[in-house]
Amino acid sequence: MLLSEQEQFLSYNGEVLIFQLSHPKHVEGVADKTVDLCVRRMTFNRDTKLFVQKSSGAFSVHGSPLKMEIICCSCTTDSRTGIILPCILMKKRKRNNVVKYLLLLLHSSNQFEQSFQFKLDYELKEDINLFGGPSVLWRHASKLFYISASTCTVLSAPVQLSSVVWTGEIEEEGPVVLGIRTACLTESEAEAEFSTSDRAIWGSELFGYAVRAQKMLPGTCFMPHAYGRVVSSVCVCKSETLRKQLRTSLVAITHKNQLIWFQDGLPRGVCELPYEDPYSVKAAVTSSSDVLFIVSFASGNVCAVQKRGSLQVASKWQDVKCVLVDDFIGSGSEQLLLLFRDDSSAEVLSTFTITDLGAVSYASGKNYKHNVAAAEGLQENGLLTVQALQTRLQAGCTAVRELQYHLGLKKRVILQSCKALNDLVEGRTHVLPTAKEEGLAPLWDEVENPPSPPLGQETPVAQQAPERLVESLWQRVVGDSLVVGVQLAEAFHLSLSGASLSLVLDQDSSLAAPVIKCRNKVTKLDRACSALPLSPCHIEPPAKKMKLDLCGNRNLKKEFPQGCSGAGLAAGRAVTAVTSLSPLLAFHRVCCAVLLHAKRKAPHGDSLQESKEISVFCGKIALSLEDISNGKHSVKLLRDNGYCTGSMEDVLAVLAVSARFSFQVVSAACTLTPIASWLLGDMECTPLKECTDKLFCHKAGNVYGTILSWTLKNPLEGVLTLFCRNLTVLFQCLHSLRRVLPASCDVKLLRSGSKDALSEQLALALEKEMLTSRSAFFSVLTSGSSFFSKESKAESTSPWGDESDEEISAAAVASLLESKEGVEQFRKKLQSERDKSELSMAQTMTAALYQEMTWKTAEAQLSSDMVVWRLSKA
Repeated sequence: MLLSEQEQFLSYNGEVLIFQLSHPKHVEGVADKTVDLCVRRMTFNRDTKLFVQKSSGAFSVHGSPLKMEIICCSCTTDSRTGIILPCILMKKRKRNNVVKYLLLLLHSSNQFEQSFQFKLDYELKEDINLFGGPSVLWRHASKLFYISASTCTVLSAPVQLSSVVWTGEIEEEGPVVLGIRTACLTESEAEAEFSTSDRAIWGSELFGYAVRAQKMLPGTCFMPHAYGRVVSSVCVCKSETLRKQLRTSLVAITHKNQLIWFQDGLPRGVCELPYEDPYSVKAAVTSSSDVLFIVSFASGNVCAVQKRGSLQVASKWQDVKCVLVDDFIGSGSEQLLLLFRDDSSAEVLSTFTITDLGAVSYASGKNYKHNVAAAEGLQENGLLTVQALQTRLQAGCTAVRELQYHLGLKKRVILQSCKALNDLVEGRTHVLPTAKEEGLAPLWDEVENPPSPPLGQETPVAQQAPERLVESLWQRVVGDSLVVGVQLAEAFHLSLSGASLSLVLDQDSSLAAPVIKCRNKVTKLDRACSALPLSPCHIEPPAKKMKLDLCGNRNLKKEFPQGCSGAGLAAGRAVTAVTSLSPLLAFHRVCCAVLLHAKRKAPHGDSLQESKEISVFCGKIALSLEDISNGKHSVKLLRDNGYCTGSMEDVLAVLAVSARFSFQVVSAACTLTPIASWLLGDMECTPLKECTDKLFCHKAGNVYGTILSWTLKNPLEGVLTLFCRNLTVLFQCLHSLRRVLPASCDVKLLRSGSKDALSEQLALALEKEMLTSRSAFFSVLTSGSSFFSKESKAESTSPWGDESDEEISAAAVASLLESKEGVEQFRKKLQSERDKSELSMAQTMTAALYQEMTWKTAEAQLSSDMVVWRLSKA
């Protein structure tokens, strides 16, 4: 096998790939019709300091050896897998001036794969580049052409250019081509007569073209316009898009033998190159995190420019056949591989140099025996490094084990606390585990049998029988929610506050979290004052007391009748807890203890005693999948005789899982009679028999089960309250309502808020009421003091002069009483003080000031009354 002179070198994952074309020896009378494309994988051996062959492969191409040629090779991305593979472009000449091109991919098994082929009526000679896809891009007749594996068709870009200086990938833009073209001047610039130097500068410009997006990129993102004429090659080091603006960092070589560094389109540094005619530049990141720019020249020379604050030439070489950048020694950083021309040796990679201009330096034909001691020292340092890393790894594992132990300890403490809570509320004696059982060291001697309390001493509260605060305990299943309710005894309706429920799994459960997460709600069980929920008898909410009566005396009993206010009717309170049902059904059968938490208010007349927190065991509930399937705990609300029948527990369960929305409906042109017809007709609502002020919707669809309440404040204004499962149901109800209401009606959402928010509003309202009262008091004083000051100035004839308003000492009084004149002066002083005191007690103010002060006070008091009423309804 005879090797041709064609050789192409490519670095790939630290290996050197050598591509060569070969053909069999010529035999007379036998036509040679095949050519082999051979590849050899060479790796650097750090022991022998030489390149050795790792593997090889071949690909046979049918055709004449004299008409085959390797155009170029590069590492590109295979769009099918996203893996970077070596890519080779070959040329095969045919008759009639037709040139066929083959694009091959090399896999790790040294198998070649033909990606695609295409034919042209001319040869590729100018600016040929390979990029991801794989794709081929070239320039011909000042036009840009490209073809990819996905299209397999030669496409032309709508741009005119004189040269291509860089091809590569840019974030969010894909493959981008940087080229030089004739500048696009405006009409005024085109008509202007440029000088020779100006025309050389402004006649050409750099531009970018995104191949896939088929759009132009402004050249000013890369460098100023004036540099487009002299640039011959570019290496883009970094590109990113920030706030829709392209940010770049690149270096460019010019025809003036310069290397210029550009940052965001502006020049940041320049370096004079040691040789002429530079034609390519590439970057390398070395072990010291320094960036080297390797510049190749047409004469076969190479130089490395280092960027340390400023650009400077770090090293240069001559008679270089090829320069590659990769991690050839496996150190984790890049090095330069310089292949030199050597006519005396026929071996490939016989003369080379590997360097990073730092600690790494290997050269062919060099004796490394004297460096054995240094190598042993490096090996010893490597061993010490590995030992240090092992120590850090062991310390990290120890820290992880300690963290796991602490987490397990916390879990056991939480479980024991829940067990102790159950025993406390059920009246059992909780036995703490010993320190040995918990794996802890006791701080003092443990006593196995604690002594019983002496005679006459009271039993602890946990062992006393709890008071009967709870009338009933019930549970319901509504959709995917479990509702547990407790009805409080009427005797403790007013003495408890801040009530809530906790659901604790039974001790037999193996759940890691014994306390079930749930949301609580307190509902007042006020009976409706009328059996006709749509009657307009509901007027303004009754206030606590009438703060101001400007129109005369009114009879409060006539204004708010006893039968419609709700006072004196049977009332109670129910506490509900809602939790998700699905996690509980995973255990098939669950038993939970229900605990009531509340604050007992101090009895009347004992305001010094603080509220006492109590926890009461209400009982246990059992839940199984069979009971739910049989509908044992389902809500049963049925239509019967114009009413919706069902237990009060069913109503409370539906209210607990529903969200409450209140809307103020105001009509300026007509009465709100259509709303009653809408509720009874379109929505198919019936009053709840247990709570007649609320209506249950029986309409089929999503709105079924919605509870509504309609209250008329006057014929033109009312409040509609909806209890919906979700927002979709709410929007459907409002959509149906708007169709029956006149266009002049206004529907406004009332944000009553939660109890915490209303409590904060009440505090602010009371504070405003106090500030208003204080401001009115100071207004009275200010008005009186100004009046008093005028009178005092008119009648100020005190014989004491400037000291009339000052306090007189006992010695001065004694001296006055010694003479008759002094006694007379003293009498006049006392009379003057008496007159001033009577005048201050009989102050007057204007009617306008009094009316303004009275209205402000009344407005603040009524505002606080309204917040109190809203809080009572929450």
